[in-house]
Amino acid sequence: MILEIKTFPDEILRRKAKPVEVFDEKLHKLLDDMAETMYEAPGYGIAAPQVGESLRMVVIDDTAGKVKGRLIEVINPEILEKSGEIMEEEGCLSIPGEYAYVKRFAKVKVRCQDRHGNEKIIDGENKLARILQHEMDHLEGTLFIDKLPSIKRETIKKHLKKRIQAGDYVVTGGKK
Repeated sequence: MILEIKTFPDEILRRKAKPVEVFDEKLHKLLDDMAETMYEAPGYGIAAPQVGESLRMVVIDDTAGKVKGRLIEVINPEILEKSGEIMEEEGCLSIPGEYAYVKRFAKVKVRCQDRHGNEKIIDGENKLARILQHEMDHLEGTLFIDKLPSIKRETIKKHLKKRIQAGDYVVTGGKK
């Protein structure tokens, strides 16, 4: 089922997500629905808060569905190691149509759980590392615009305000 993607400034996007404690069919359905929503958007990843669930989980596909079998489910993630630096353009399904260059670590090692609660390690480099960090930021209530210099961040917010007034941007919650 395609879920509604929450958009900035919806307040759920600013909350720290809660750890997943129950690994049941309800969780599996949410993961499946998140993946379907991400592919439909289309995007490279989506975090549970972006679909209205304050849970520490994300789904990622660094090919946006172009290569079968690339879906990664990441539950209760924690970065164990990080190194290097990359500066790439990012966008976000919760801030549609806005893009900016963001500095991230080039390599990350992430410990997490799968849909059954089993621990796993993900070694991400370059694009996958960037996507992991972007999606994990959502679990902390952080958006990519928060990582920008204040002038660039305010420019994007002003642009969003104009788009809202013009009816070209749909706000799912919070204040317009």
